[in-house]
Amino acid sequence: MRVLSFSEKGCIRKNNEDSFLVLPGEGLYAVADGMGGHRAGEVASSTALHVLEKEVLKLVGLEDQALEEGLSKAFSQANQVIYESSTSDPENAGMGTTLTVLLVRSTAVAIAHVGDSRAYLWRDEMLTSLTMDHSLVGELVRLGEISLEEAEKHPQRHVLMRAVGADPEVEVDCRSIRLQTGDVFLLCTDGFSNMISNQELAQEFLEPDSWEVRFERLRQLTLERGAPDNFTALCCILD
Repeated sequence: MRVLSFSEKGCIRKNNEDSFLVLPGEGLYAVADGMGGHRAGEVASSTALHVLEKEVLKLVGLEDQALEEGLSKAFSQANQVIYESSTSDPENAGMGTTLTVLLVRSTAVAIAHVGDSRAYLWRDEMLTSLTMDHSLVGELVRLGEISLEEAEKHPQRHVLMRAVGADPEVEVDCRSIRLQTGDVFLLCTDGFSNMISNQELAQEFLEPDSWEVRFERLRQLTLERGAPDNFTALCCILD
């Protein structure tokens, strides 16, 4: 798996509350977008990935359902650590984080997800969303109350319904898919996905340039559009 990445504070924010993790030896790839006052967002996202890095060692040799269950337990452990910190340390009050994870095995990949950071699959020149946003607007879309186009401009599109560390317990979405040669996975925080539409992603991925060139163009486009939020993306390429 070849991995390209960037993580930037953007054009307005003073610090970067996003974090990402690339552990090729364990087949682990993750992005997290923290939230909270002062620098609590940074604490939440980095803590989630630190716990995940330790917990992944317990998942060696697991496959399929057992692997998904192990990933959910790792999320629960991260949730507990962050929640306890947020309720015991006034500086970390109210903190939480999104967390979107790929765990790659020889023939399959498990995806685990909480929040509105996203995972996509590029396969056979088609882009597929592997995650659903756990946001107020995402729920309104699922209920058919607003359209995808309306969701992109909705004033409450940043309101999360689920986050790691926000509550004593967390519900984790998990799924597994079989790998195919040429698969490309994209993990990103909402600072990126709010600036680049799915259609624009697919159009860029169809360009004949190298993945490095395509990925850099997406980074530059995010900045050109004002990048009002931190933005992070990982492009995981199965050669």
